[in-house]
Amino acid sequence: MPRYGNNISISVIRRLPRYLRFLYDLKNNGIVKISSKKLASKMGLTASQIRQDLNCFGEFGQQGYGYNVPDLYNEIRNILGIDSNFKTILIGAGNLGRAVSLHLFFESKGFNLIGIFDKNKELEGQQLNGIPIMSDDKLEDFCKANKPEAAILCVPNEAAEMLCPKLIELGIKGFWNFSHYDIAYSHPGVVVENVHLGDGLMTLCYRMNDLK
Repeated sequence: MPRYGNNISISVIRRLPRYLRFLYDLKNNGIVKISSKKLASKMGLTASQIRQDLNCFGEFGQQGYGYNVPDLYNEIRNILGIDSNFKTILIGAGNLGRAVSLHLFFESKGFNLIGIFDKNKELEGQQLNGIPIMSDDKLEDFCKANKPEAAILCVPNEAAEMLCPKLIELGIKGFWNFSHYDIAYSHPGVVVENVHLGDGLMTLCYRMNDLK
């Protein structure tokens, strides 16, 4: 059963990391308390929106005082489950996979990267961020021994389509999906976050054309 029930919209959940970033900066600048109005002004939201979002998870502010910044920061970390450290594997050690493995600090975002795989046997033994790249023919044995729960897919659509059933069978419950393969449609029992970089660029194109 979901920790906070089934009625919290995904749009609210997607705003939580943004709250966390702003609160982190406020905390590091020595700000101890802030009103919903001031926080809304910094984030480009309304005070009502902030209160509605946070009320989905409990009562965090005090009337006449606002929010305690360090406390709210810790509460949102707890809501997101940042300390979960889900064991995670990355499949695809090409340019994208390398960038993802080298520049994202998984432990600070709830995940622990424990294995990297690629079909190119020439990459085997090379290290990314201290983790040796393994051939994908070792994937099954590794998963059975280490029981990862999440997978990052930096592979083409066809490879993702072939991999997903096997990964789910091996215990993967969540995917960070950089391919265009629709995992959620074919496998509704798992959690998927899709990253379509081209979609973001086309959205930027639309918005820039709106300025003309």
